[in-house]
Amino acid sequence: MKFAICNETFQDWPLERAFAFAAECGYTGIEIAPFTIAQYATEITPAQRAEVRQQAEAAGLEVVGLHWLLAKTEGFYLTSPDAEVRRRTAEYFGHLADLCVELGGKVMVLGSPQQRNLLPGVTLEQATDYAIDVITRFIPALERNAVVLAVEPLGPLEGNFLVTTEEGVDLVTRIGSPHVRLHLDCKAMATEITPIPQLIERYHALLAHFHANDANRQGPGFGELDFVPILAALRRVGYNGWVSVEVFDYSPGVERLARESIAYLQECLARLENRPDD
Repeated sequence: MKFAICNETFQDWPLERAFAFAAECGYTGIEIAPFTIAQYATEITPAQRAEVRQQAEAAGLEVVGLHWLLAKTEGFYLTSPDAEVRRRTAEYFGHLADLCVELGGKVMVLGSPQQRNLLPGVTLEQATDYAIDVITRFIPALERNAVVLAVEPLGPLEGNFLVTTEEGVDLVTRIGSPHVRLHLDCKAMATEITPIPQLIERYHALLAHFHANDANRQGPGFGELDFVPILAALRRVGYNGWVSVEVFDYSPGVERLARESIAYLQECLARLENRPDD
């Protein structure tokens, strides 16, 4: 099982220092939030892209891809009723696909709740149609770059659009492209009635990427969520993608979060070795 960490975890650390520390902790992948490089992907020069990729490679890390795709930006919205806004958003996602592959990544996680929540007067059905319109427009960019867009249900605490795994699956299924698949996040799944291992087993055929975090918004092992059955389910369904640590509450401290999260995940894997039937 491959473990990565999201680079905004390191907050204002220089990327080179963050990459080196992540590798020291035992991570082999790094997931990048574009806003940690520049506010807009289009502002990141070819030289910067090459430098970030080289820094990751020098640390022995693989760039997994991008997440927080629209965070810190203005003028873009996934579920806007305004056709021009949707056109601009689709165009920007195309630029993000270019950035992703130029950094060495293969997956783009579509979270960004503040740029997809239901706007006044827009129904859930309309918002879904608008999202499908945006995503369908930039599928050629995904195909051209061999990048997968991983749609992320976020739970009702984060927003009001795509709040359950089933809603995410419905969106992905309606689009029907191998370049648009499902992302699962432990913090979000913890809000659902169905246990996380069952959600993994039910929808694993669409699963492209996975975030490991606790319901308390800290890292795995920092709360009450037991990751042994979660990792067992991933292993059972043959998931061979990345498990990326993503946190939102940095109060334990950056270094402790990074170091202890992967140590806990590795401990869970070791415990699984004594459960060969999982």
